[in-house]
Amino acid sequence: MKRLEFVFFDAGGGHRSAATALASVIQNQERPWQVQLMNLQEVLDSLDITRRLTGIRIQDVYNSMLKSGWTLGSPQLMRVLQGFIRFYHPLAVRRLEAYWRESEPDMVVSFVPHFNRALCESLRRTCPGKPFVTVLTDVADYPPHFWMERQEQHFVCGSERAVKQARAMGHPEERIFQASGMILNPRFYDEMKVDRAVERQRLGLREDLPTGLMLFGGQGSRAMEEIVARIEKSNLDLQLILICGRNDALAGSLRQRKSRLPLFIEGFTKQVPYYMALSDVFIGKPGPGSLSEAFFMHLPAVVECNAWTLPQERYNAVWIEEKGMGLVVRSFRDIVPALARLLEPTALAGFRARLEKNQNRAVFEIPDMLEEVFAQGKVSAASAGAVRANASFA
Repeated sequence: MKRLEFVFFDAGGGHRSAATALASVIQNQERPWQVQLMNLQEVLDSLDITRRLTGIRIQDVYNSMLKSGWTLGSPQLMRVLQGFIRFYHPLAVRRLEAYWRESEPDMVVSFVPHFNRALCESLRRTCPGKPFVTVLTDVADYPPHFWMERQEQHFVCGSERAVKQARAMGHPEERIFQASGMILNPRFYDEMKVDRAVERQRLGLREDLPTGLMLFGGQGSRAMEEIVARIEKSNLDLQLILICGRNDALAGSLRQRKSRLPLFIEGFTKQVPYYMALSDVFIGKPGPGSLSEAFFMHLPAVVECNAWTLPQERYNAVWIEEKGMGLVVRSFRDIVPALARLLEPTALAGFRARLEKNQNRAVFEIPDMLEEVFAQGKVSAASAGAVRANASFA
């Protein structure tokens, strides 16, 4: 049985979610593989400069930034972070070498940015010939040294843009795989028969009103309160499902709010497909996971993109407009006219028609891609053996 190491961390929720979703599909397919989930933060914990200085892990600092909305200047902060990563690269490689010697993987699959050079280099030193694969959990790379490096490895990309980036870096075609989108939790593919009218009433909502689902990732965002306030002051006939994630303070504040709008407030939940099935439009940040979920459920999106937007998520706003899957505003101060435009019946029908063409089966496609990576390795090994045999004969 082959052993696969899936590498994730918890800076944002998408990396762990993608790794666990793919691992569950592989298990259900009964492939002869043993998948081990490896939290990179734990392996490299002793190198975490913020933990040494403050006692707080860097992934927790990142998540606090998301929760509080302190993301202005994030491109500059990313360059500082990458400087620390380069400085500690030799130590990180040694820690990872020790880990690979113990785990002896047949393949390493990375679901994380920033550390793919160290992951690949350490694997090459300890397990020569074992394949290294990066599965991008962003729609596109944010160069340099974010997702893609110039090294011998394979990529799984969820968009044409990411494929073009890998090609431009010089990676050969046989090492670039394109899935039909981002990895979604298999729950999204379960047959769901929902009586929207009944379920909306059960949540304290009206059955006849357009419903917006607001979601800002697993950490929530204070921007949700601003958006609710702006819609309250407008004449929009709209109700909202507000998913606050692990931001208990935000959920508590929203529950105490006296609003003219019908509101349903939820904290962290695994029932996102259910809430999306009751909704007509998605409102949030341009995060790849939430957007991909919304588009799969045929919800057009309204997102904000400006200097506060995380740099790796800015292309997603371009992607939304290119594909005609929603609207992008420079500021949520413009949320009311954007929603009015999107919810106009003819416009909404057009958005939904385009979204219905979105057939994302990535989580079921990627196991076959990993199988192909193994097959390429067998061919390479056989070719190398033949070359050695011919050389010996000569």
